[in-house]
Amino acid sequence: MCGLVAGFALIGAGIRNIRMFDRSPAGFEGPWLTYARMETLRSPKQLTGPAYGFGSLTFRAWFTAQFGADAWAALDKIPRPMWMDYLRWYRRVLDLPVENEVEVLRIIPEGDLFRLTLDGAGRREDSVLARRVVMATGRDGTGHPNIPDFAATLPKRFWAHSSEEIDFAALRGKRVVVVGVGASAVDNAAEALEAGASEVRQLARRRRMPTVNKLMGIGSYGFTAGFPALGDAWRWRIMHYSAETQTPAPRGSTLRVSRHANAYFHFDAAIEGTEAADGEVTIHIAGGKRLRTDYLILGTGFLVEPLARRELDPYAGSIALWRDRYVPPAGLENAQLGLFPYLAADFSFQERGEGEAPWLSRIHCFNYGASVSLGKTSGDIPGISEGAGWLARELAARFYAEDIEKHWNILQAYDTPELRGDEWTASELPEGTAEEASSRLQRRGVA
Repeated sequence: MCGLVAGFALIGAGIRNIRMFDRSPAGFEGPWLTYARMETLRSPKQLTGPAYGFGSLTFRAWFTAQFGADAWAALDKIPRPMWMDYLRWYRRVLDLPVENEVEVLRIIPEGDLFRLTLDGAGRREDSVLARRVVMATGRDGTGHPNIPDFAATLPKRFWAHSSEEIDFAALRGKRVVVVGVGASAVDNAAEALEAGASEVRQLARRRRMPTVNKLMGIGSYGFTAGFPALGDAWRWRIMHYSAETQTPAPRGSTLRVSRHANAYFHFDAAIEGTEAADGEVTIHIAGGKRLRTDYLILGTGFLVEPLARRELDPYAGSIALWRDRYVPPAGLENAQLGLFPYLAADFSFQERGEGEAPWLSRIHCFNYGASVSLGKTSGDIPGISEGAGWLARELAARFYAEDIEKHWNILQAYDTPELRGDEWTASELPEGTAEEASSRLQRRGVA
């Protein structure tokens, strides 16, 4: 979704020499038909999303053209697979130049350009050159799945992260523990229950279930547009508060779990360690408690950590992070927020030390990693078009400034006439003084 709307915005801004790469097969980009397992989207159906100001490109327009106004009125939330159908249509109707099954392995500075080394069955060449690079890489776009230490030491056959492919049919009759109570954790618990797991227990460190999506309370165009202009202290304060209060799982997803009699929610259950023996896993929980299970699913989300992105080797350490630019006051410390990249207004990375890696300003982080710097404008449905518009405007401005000599030459050489020369007739000025001319005109009745 981020890549599609970014590409559309850039083309609309006159930046047409673009290549768009996606490592997935056509029609299976993003999470919607891979590791996303919710029944419906959380976002309200009426949001315009990636339509970029065009009513005919909204989900509503696409839906009603096929199913009619009555079906639209009856629709509650958007089914997840249907959202992917809409994005496939969006790509096709805009004829966006996406090249599938092409993975970008490295982004290497080469003079004033970047050389992108490519892999995958769909690649046409081993590398390409680019003036600028936009990383529209989604939720894990500047990081990786969050794998807690207690799972990393277990044999892989006993666990999976919620972003991985999971054989839910193999969990039939098994005991399953899901770590976390966020959206992905709840959705995966529901999948395991519906696949016939004998029991599914969700473990949460928190003492109670989060119930309020705080950022929805201040959602507005003003917030979207104004957030990037706030000082560091306010941006940090808002994002810290959102992280601390946590976004709850959708009501429908939670009910999807709790309607099963063999589903259990356990709070204040921090995991201290695990061990595998005799074909099962023993989980050690704070307070001296133990729990045995057959399989763990980690609904632990993603970590933002630019150093983990292999595309940015070997200069990822030169990227300025929030911890490099801002020291929060006591009580507002948050190590994870500190790892978010500290971005410029055009979504570009900044170098940690002056002169250390100046080319970073030509790589644009249009993904979840931008949220602390620029708000929810490069990943979530509500603000994605606004973010794409900013990106396109800023890139167009920078390209123009970089190419100003060329544009100056074009200005001077431009000679297409507006007038052909037959639109007027030149006249000689009358002889005599201005007073005499005025007197002649008055005699002719011309005021």
